[in-house]
This record gives sequence, structure tokens and C-alpha cells, in this order.
Amino acid sequence: MAELLKKELGVEASQVKGRIQELSIQVGNQVVARKKWFRFPEDQTVVAAVRKALSTV
Repeated sequence: MAELLKKELGVEASQVKGRIQELSIQVGNQVVARKKWFRFPEDQTVVAAVRKALSTV
């Protein structure tokens, strides 16, 4: 995911270990996307959510 965000938006992202099978995408302290039940969000959904959050920072 970090590589995709770098390629699509030019932003540096870091991965922080969480619980097993956990995925939360944060911009600052705001969660903008997360895994729901057994489905990870689509890549373009994450990119759009991060783009939107960055536009309000």
C-alpha cells in the first residue's frame, strides 16, 4: 500500500504493526479507510480517501 500511495499521490507512508489481519489507513490522526469484516478496501478507494483527507489538511 505504501508503494501505491507514493506512486499515485507522491506521499510517504509508513506501516505500523497492529493486530493480525488489521488494516487502518490514517492521515494524521484521522482514520480514512479500514478493513471491514473480511474485506480489505480496494486500492483506488484508499487512494481516493487519502487524497480527500490531504486536501483538507
